[in-house]
Amino acid sequence: MNQTEREANHLNVLLLGHGDNPAVREAADALRPEIESFASIVFEDFEGTADLSSVEADLAVVFGGDGSILRAARQMGVRQRPVLGVNLGRLGFLADLTPAELPAVLKEIQCGQFSSIDHLMFECEVMRDGASVVQSIGLNEVAIMAGPPFAILEVDLYVDDEWVTAYSCDGLIISTPIGSTAHNLSAGGPILRKEVQAFVITPVAAHTLTVRPVVDSADHEYVLHVVRPHPETSLVVDGQLLSPIKTGDSVHVRRAGPKFQLIQVPGQSYYQTLRKKLGWAGRLGSPNQD
Repeated sequence: MNQTEREANHLNVLLLGHGDNPAVREAADALRPEIESFASIVFEDFEGTADLSSVEADLAVVFGGDGSILRAARQMGVRQRPVLGVNLGRLGFLADLTPAELPAVLKEIQCGQFSSIDHLMFECEVMRDGASVVQSIGLNEVAIMAGPPFAILEVDLYVDDEWVTAYSCDGLIISTPIGSTAHNLSAGGPILRKEVQAFVITPVAAHTLTVRPVVDSADHEYVLHVVRPHPETSLVVDGQLLSPIKTGDSVHVRRAGPKFQLIQVPGQSYYQTLRKKLGWAGRLGSPNQD
């Protein structure tokens, strides 16, 4: 690429990450000169407090783990940009790039040799006495958690105004495909391919053995009512407390307009990531094992 082509394809990037982790700032500082050889850093935030919706940028480079990417998605709000995740955490289903790989991938992005995949996001809203008291956009999951005194909750589920069932459980999760490998998976829910346009509803420690996770289309609205919430029963979105749940509250979950855009790292695939991150082993001696 000559100088004219390089200038024409110069990128404007957001630099994001969890600044509380010393490794995040160290990696960002060490890679800054190489990043700036391919891109202009138009804004950076390592505190997670900035409103990114008005910042003009071509993509966001996020240092950390999946938690950092979830936070970046919330900060971008209705104006999502393609995200390139640099993994400094543990599992890293979303942050799949090593720091050493970042410069080469930025070069390919600058040359237009990349693809991004759109992923389902959700809107979550708490209604109280006929009025909206809090709402949020999210990427992973909505969870109603019992809280002290940790007795069983009764949660009614409605889909498009139709009553489905009453769950007796310690909590209830509504997850996107991206979130299916998070809390949903640990609660016994299924893994959904990231491109699937669906939600999975998974009870936490269901009291009735016949109650199992349900996968349904993202084209519906899901409404949750807690019959008798505990004093500390709470609504959690992507691991962050959104609101306490009071008697009479209803939690509404629906497909969001914006879509999360994750840049596909060359050489990586969906099942390769699952095998690597979840420690799946193939047949012993199989030539196709990673």
